[in-house]
Amino acid sequence: MSTSKEAVGFIGVGMMGQGMASCLLAKGFPLTVMGHRNRKPVEELVAAGATEAKTPKELAGRATIIFLCVTGSAQVEAVLSGPDGIIAGAKPGTIVVDCSTSDPTSTVKLAAMLEEAGLHLCDAPLGGTPAQAGLGQLSTMIGASDEVFARIKPACEAWAQKVTHLGPVGDGHKMKLLNNFLSMGYGAIYAEALTLAQKIGITPQTFNSVLSGSRMDCGFYQTFMKYVLERDREAHKFTLVNALKDVRYLESVANAAGVPNPVGNAVKNVYASAVAGGRGDEYVPMISDWVAEQNGVSLGKKG
Repeated sequence: MSTSKEAVGFIGVGMMGQGMASCLLAKGFPLTVMGHRNRKPVEELVAAGATEAKTPKELAGRATIIFLCVTGSAQVEAVLSGPDGIIAGAKPGTIVVDCSTSDPTSTVKLAAMLEEAGLHLCDAPLGGTPAQAGLGQLSTMIGASDEVFARIKPACEAWAQKVTHLGPVGDGHKMKLLNNFLSMGYGAIYAEALTLAQKIGITPQTFNSVLSGSRMDCGFYQTFMKYVLERDREAHKFTLVNALKDVRYLESVANAAGVPNPVGNAVKNVYASAVAGGRGDEYVPMISDWVAEQNGVSLGKKG
C-alpha cells in the first residue's frame, strides 16, 4: 500500500457510499468507515480491509480526508458538531468532503465554521447511480479552493470518472441542485406523458419505441424506462423522499435569489403528492405509477 496516499474516512456507506468506499480500498487508500443502521455494507468493507469507527470523532482521528455521503444538510451538521463530532476529533488541516446533496447556504456557513477550527469543508455532490459507484464511474462537481481541490482530487478519482472543479465552496451544491431539478423534472414529465399516453391508447412500449434512440433519449430516460417497461426496481435507486428534499432545496435557493420558479414548483408538487401519499421510500421511476394511479390507469405490474 502506498504511503503517499492520505488516510480516508467515510461516513455513510449506503447505496452510493458503499461502492465509493470499495473503490477507495481497491485503489489502496487506507480507509476507516462508520456505519448507520445497515450493518451489511460496513461488514463487507471491513472484510475488504477497512477499519470501523464507532463515532465521527473516532473516525476523524484516523483520517485527513473525510467523505460524507449522508442525506442532506441536517445530517452533515449532526456529524460535524457535538462532543462526538468530526470537529472534536479532527487534526488541523483535515478536509471534510460533503458528497451529499445539501443546501448551499448551509454548506457555505459550515465551511466558515470549519475554517475557524483549522479544518476545511468542500462540496462534491455526485452524478450517477449506485451501480456506477461500485464501478468507479460516477461524476462529481466540486466546490473548493484550489489547494483543497488538489488534495482531494486523487481520492475523488478513485470513484469518479469525471471530476469537475466548479469554483469556491458551495458551487458544487448549487450545480447539483440545478442538475437534480432537470432530472426530477424529466421524471415528472415522463410520468405525466406516460399516463396520458396510456389513457389515450398509447402503451409504454409504443411510447418507448419512438423515444428510445431519438433526440429526446438520455441516460436518465433509459434507467427510468427500465423500471417502467421491465419493472426493475434496481434500475434507479434514488428515493422519492430524497427527490423531494432536493427540489425543496432548489426552491429555497430560488427564493433567496429572487427568481420565480413556477416549473420547479410544479415538479416539487408531483413528488410532494407521492410522498404525502405514503410513497416516499419508492424510487424515482416509480413516480410514474403514482401519477398513473391518480388518473385511473396502470403502466404495468408492480415489481
